[in-house]
Amino acid sequence: MQKTVRNQAIALAGLSQATDLVRQIAVNGSVDANSMETLITSTLKIDADSIEDVYGGLSGLRPGLRVLRSQLSGNKDFDRNQGRYAASLIYLESKLEENPALQKKIQSGIQAAITEAREHPLLHQDVIAKLANTYESTLSKIRPHVMVQGNQAHLTSAVNINKIRALLLAGVRSAMLWRQSGGSRWKLLLGRKQLLAATEQLLKTI
Repeated sequence: MQKTVRNQAIALAGLSQATDLVRQIAVNGSVDANSMETLITSTLKIDADSIEDVYGGLSGLRPGLRVLRSQLSGNKDFDRNQGRYAASLIYLESKLEENPALQKKIQSGIQAAITEAREHPLLHQDVIAKLANTYESTLSKIRPHVMVQGNQAHLTSAVNINKIRALLLAGVRSAMLWRQSGGSRWKLLLGRKQLLAATEQLLKTI
């Protein structure tokens, strides 16, 4: 993968979209289906010609790009929990990179979800359940846990729990793309203006 600021912004948009959807489910109990489908696509897309292809094109990342723009521009209304989720997922991905056995287990789980997706729509409960179970049996075992905060009525729903876990797995996929495209902690600290400019340009193209 090319290590460009543009690709880094796309990967961060995927991560931002995943964490924002987790927040929406936790707080409101619902989520935009099209936005979620983009992220499930990225999780199941093992081989792709470009980073855009991972997400099925840039148009599905519009919500994530808008959230990323808000974060990078220092918007005071940006949800702090969402930033915490993103940092946790980047950390999880860094631990995953060091663990080939865990990578293999996740790949097996994703392949099972791909098999389900051949018979059902992407957001079918069986597809989401496979991805959720994959996250729960692997990445959720790494400490510290990703602690999702919101309305307990929504967070105790089995359907919502599965959606959140599937989205957290998708977020780790985007965190992986962020690293592979040259992203790093220092890039976030020192390259915000470049990332914001790239994000603004991407929003103009979709």
